[in-house]
Amino acid sequence: MPRGVMFTKTLLLISGLLLSLSLSASDETVDTTTTAVETVHGLSLYDSPELPEDFAYFPHVNPQAPKGGSITHTAVGGSFDSTNPFIIRGTPATGISQIYDTLMASNPNEPFSLYGLLAKGVRLDPERRWIEFDLREEARFQDGEPVTAYDVVFSFDLLREEGNPFYASYYAGVERVIAINEHQVRFEFNDTESRELPLIVAQLPILPRHYWEPRDFSAPTLEAHPGSGPYRISEVDPGRRIVYQRNENYWGKDLPVNVGRYNIDRVVYEYYRDRDIAWEAFKAGLTDFRIDARAATWAIGYNFPAYQDGLIKRITVPDVNPSMMQAFVFNLREEKFQDPRVREALSLTFDFPWLNTNIFYNTYARTESFFQNSEMEAIGEPSEAELALLEPFRDELLASHQSERLFTDPLPIEHPVELRERLRLALELLREAGYRVDDGVLVNAEGRPLSLEVLLYDSGLERVVQPMLRNMARLGIQTSLRIVDINQYLNRVRDYDYDIVISHFPQSNNPGNEQRDYWTSAAAEAPQSRNRMALAHPAVDALVEEIIRAEDRESLDTATRALDRVLRWGFYVIPHYHSGETRIAVWDKFGYPEPFPAYAMDLDAWWVDSEREAALQRRNRRR
Repeated sequence: MPRGVMFTKTLLLISGLLLSLSLSASDETVDTTTTAVETVHGLSLYDSPELPEDFAYFPHVNPQAPKGGSITHTAVGGSFDSTNPFIIRGTPATGISQIYDTLMASNPNEPFSLYGLLAKGVRLDPERRWIEFDLREEARFQDGEPVTAYDVVFSFDLLREEGNPFYASYYAGVERVIAINEHQVRFEFNDTESRELPLIVAQLPILPRHYWEPRDFSAPTLEAHPGSGPYRISEVDPGRRIVYQRNENYWGKDLPVNVGRYNIDRVVYEYYRDRDIAWEAFKAGLTDFRIDARAATWAIGYNFPAYQDGLIKRITVPDVNPSMMQAFVFNLREEKFQDPRVREALSLTFDFPWLNTNIFYNTYARTESFFQNSEMEAIGEPSEAELALLEPFRDELLASHQSERLFTDPLPIEHPVELRERLRLALELLREAGYRVDDGVLVNAEGRPLSLEVLLYDSGLERVVQPMLRNMARLGIQTSLRIVDINQYLNRVRDYDYDIVISHFPQSNNPGNEQRDYWTSAAAEAPQSRNRMALAHPAVDALVEEIIRAEDRESLDTATRALDRVLRWGFYVIPHYHSGETRIAVWDKFGYPEPFPAYAMDLDAWWVDSEREAALQRRNRRR
């Protein structure tokens, strides 16, 4: 049950850029002179928030939603060994974000607007040199201690100095954080061109200083530590489940951003190592809610009694954000992947039409863009505005891409559809790159075979990988597939010990600072970075900064399209597919507001119908 669009994005993007910045939290009141800047109730990226200062609740919620009941989610992929999601060590428990409050909360019905949560008011310098927050005096952590400005300073320092390296990158534009007094805090910026930065710091999760200061924050822990959010950790069973209980004494339950939300008393995440076992558990009523990412299951799997009797509902929610790029990612640290012709040849072995027909029941479309299904997607030939951004790096781009197609040819890239023709073109590209077939084995000029390994932790994706590997073998490439447990997988990824892995690049409608962690040179060698291909290119670095500095929608779209072209013509990944919707199956005991909000499906606004829940429990006990 995510706590908000940006905080969820922050936790999902964890990894990044190490900066040696040292800030200190002080209990002393700091005397700062505040320019006469209006105090407002909300922030928005490019315009003003839609909701007025006196709004009572988000328009999509049911303010009379009943409290009570439980929801059991499925967590697939192994286990967890930490309740601290902010550090590089350990595997964090699912759902942990809901124990924390942030300074402001997002409205799922707006693309990027925030309203006061821990902060009751906010002042943003017109020149974007600083932002100040007035904290609510009534805010409390779950152990009863007050939330103060010193906790805000401490949280920022702690995350940037001892947390996952992602935070140093994400908050790189912050010069320092000052506690003006117990309930006022100021963030001062060294980057005044990033429109997103003030909203990013407004989504800072606030940790209790009194709890963490005497402890080793960098070490994994299974303690039920306190936050200030609507749920608290109530049960930790590593390898099996984690349970969160609604905090009936939650200090913020009557705030406009919370009315009608956080209605379910008990939120459980049950862990399963295998998605097939998780599927059987759902059918048996052991879990209540699943996002069904497997096309075959959605198409033909719902022929069991509970569904046929109307006890399970299927819900399809259209995606309004750009379709996420899921892809095989080449590790550019390996010499064999340095030549773009090799990467292009390997990408031609992925036979999406066959997969879609034989495995996916024609439910998917091929993903081509890193900003698919949005105005930010590059289509056709580059515009004059895009070329103006690319031209200063022409020499570097020609050297790295070994082709002028980036500057001249339209997108999407035209490759043969029929597999035989694709493999013929792939072999031509490999020969151009200096490879030859020797006794059925593809070797380079020194006679070394081209070999590669795909590393997975989810056996369910084997059916996607194996057809591609068979096609590579037809070209003489030596291939292997290794499936390991989640902890071994994470360790190998952290050590960059892989040839090819599957990675995800989720995008919002307003990309910003997180792009540094995806693509830039600084992130290429950072521990646990999302730049898993180790891409380091001056043009990419510059385009990412253009995205972050964009002053209006047109500038943002131009910069993302230019970046999209560089990435796609570089063949740094083998794109997978997308459906354009989220498929959900639930046991029919939930109520939820309709229509769903425009920019996120707000599970926090769902509730449990107690009568239907009791009927299902009686039915499952009789089985």
